[in-house]
Amino acid sequence: METSLYEPVKRFLEQFGYTVKGEVGHCDIVALRDDDPAVVVICELKLAFNLELILQGVDRATMGDEIWLAAQLSIRGKGRESDPRYRNLCRRLGFGLLGVATSGAVEILVSPTAPMPRKDLRRRSRLVEEHKRRSGDPVAGGGTRKPIMTAYRQQALACAAAMASSPQRPRDLKPSFPDAQKILRRNVYGWFERSARGVYALTDTGRSALASWLPGAAVGAMPEGALAGDAPYSEEAREVGQGGKSSDQRVRLRPDAWESPAS
Repeated sequence: METSLYEPVKRFLEQFGYTVKGEVGHCDIVALRDDDPAVVVICELKLAFNLELILQGVDRATMGDEIWLAAQLSIRGKGRESDPRYRNLCRRLGFGLLGVATSGAVEILVSPTAPMPRKDLRRRSRLVEEHKRRSGDPVAGGGTRKPIMTAYRQQALACAAAMASSPQRPRDLKPSFPDAQKILRRNVYGWFERSARGVYALTDTGRSALASWLPGAAVGAMPEGALAGDAPYSEEAREVGQGGKSSDQRVRLRPDAWESPAS
C-alpha cells in the first residue's frame, strides 16, 4: 500500500526542517516549516509512477507551492521513472519526483522548478489551517480505507472521553475544551445526546467510537494529543479551516541539491 512510502518520504522532508502530516485535506502529505509558514509543500504517493499520480499533482497544484510526486522505484529500473517523457512532463508541470527504494532511501529524480498555476486561496488556506490545528500526526499518508483523524474528530473524542464516566454540562467542559458547546450541539457524528436541560451524555455510538479510536483511554480522561482551544471545524466539508494568507513564493527544500539526474 501507499502507506509503506509514507515514513521514508516523511523522514526525507523532516531533514529539511518541515513538520510533516499525513492525509490532510485529501493530500497524502502536507509539510509546513515554522520559519516560513507561507510555503506549502504537498506530496502524493503511489506504488508506481503512472498517469494517475500526475493527475493528482495537477489537482493539488492550486493549493501548494511545491508539489512532489513520490513512488516506489522499479526493481529493474525500467519503470516510468526512467522514461524521459514522464520526467519531462513533470518538469513542464513544475512537479518534483521522488523515488523510494525498497531500503527506504529516497532519491530526487526531478526538482520542482517550473512556474506553478494560479493558487486556489480558499483550498490552500483550509489545508494550512487543518495542518496547524491537528494535534500530532495521527494518520499515515496514502491510506483511503478508514476515516481520517481530523482536528475536529480529535476535539470530539476529547469531549467524549471526558464524558465517559457521567453526563456533563458544556460549561463544565469549557475550561478544558472551549468549543465543547458547539461540538455537542452540532453532534456531527451522533456521539452525543441531551439527557436533561443543559446536560449531554454519550450515545451508544459515541461509546463505541471511543472504544474504537481510543481503546486504551481511561474512563473520564482526556486522550493524549486531544485538541483544546481551537476554533470549530466543519467535518462535513472534509476540508480544513478558514482564512489564512497565500504567497506565490517558491522555495526549495535544499537549494544546492536540485541538480536532477540526466534523463
